Amino acid sequence: MLERAIVIGGGLHGLSTALHLARSGWSVTVLERRHVGRHSSGINAGGVRRLGRDVREIALAQVAHEMWRNLRALVGDDGGFRPSGQVKVAENETELTALEHRATELRALGWTHEEVVDRAETRRLLPAIAPHVVGALVVRDDGAADPMRTVMAFRHAALASGVAIEEGASVLALERTAGGNLRVVADRGSWEATRVANCAGAWAPAIARSVGETIRCGVKASMMIVTERLPRFVEPTVSTVARPLSFKQTAAGTVLIGGGHQGRADPATETAVVDVRNLARAAGIATELFPLMRGVRILRSWCGIEARTPDDLPVIGESTTCPGLVHSFGYSGHGFQLAPAAGAAVAEIMMRGRTNLPVAPFAPARLIERSAA
Repeated sequence: MLERAIVIGGGLHGLSTALHLARSGWSVTVLERRHVGRHSSGINAGGVRRLGRDVREIALAQVAHEMWRNLRALVGDDGGFRPSGQVKVAENETELTALEHRATELRALGWTHEEVVDRAETRRLLPAIAPHVVGALVVRDDGAADPMRTVMAFRHAALASGVAIEEGASVLALERTAGGNLRVVADRGSWEATRVANCAGAWAPAIARSVGETIRCGVKASMMIVTERLPRFVEPTVSTVARPLSFKQTAAGTVLIGGGHQGRADPATETAVVDVRNLARAAGIATELFPLMRGVRILRSWCGIEARTPDDLPVIGESTTCPGLVHSFGYSGHGFQLAPAAGAAVAEIMMRGRTNLPVAPFAPARLIERSAA
């Protein structure tokens, strides 16, 4: 009998999960409340990085890195991925020492992808960087991609593999049928399956609550700025040790500025609004690190809603209360790079009840809210 799966959420993680399931012979339907890539998946900073990740994420990020290098073979397009490097700059000697300690810690764990560079090499990598920068931590083959192009590539690949994508289907409840399957009830119909993936982003905790599982998770609304086009002056994506910044120049010459400055999110209305003061702080950091940005025009700004866990690590694994339901959410602003590998892991858990991919640190049980005895 053909196994059937439902994926709740048409973001990048949902589409990746659906694609891996379909290519393993499963019948898959994706239920998306609006349209694919509506929130964080399609409007994030596009960082494809291992640099600076929590050590518990590095193993999965390494798997994902290899998949990004071969993304065209997976989905028929490279998503605009450019391995142009990621650079975390130190603005003083104390910060540089912290970066050196970080690199030493990773080497002790067997990871060698992060490299400390001195002032001269930093300036070679970033000729326009402010003179006070004293060094950096670098991953030379990290980079960036185009979020919406990547989402669309996964969408097209999923459709070509037989996945059905139902947009405008808002999930209301999850029920167990008399036959032991799971029924997903939406505002315009219901679907039955043997397995369900909860990839609903900021709305995923509500899906968990519908089966009696309270997973501690909030929301965030990270903002982005895009500027007018400039002559090319920076290749890598740039961040800092102590201040929130993600800074990159696109192939078109525009500059994308992010880093986690927060807007205001309202999950109930599915809206996110930029905060002008926080936007100004983001622009200020960018001009302090790259003085040539002073006076450059901002063309637009935006933010999207995403889920954030208390420990900033994702929730990946089988539900603690509902066999057959597998969670994948709470990527906390850094799930874009992980999506190809995380989708493969979730698909394996759904099909076999386990995976050899390194997702054990992200099990839902760590964030379950226990009621007082």
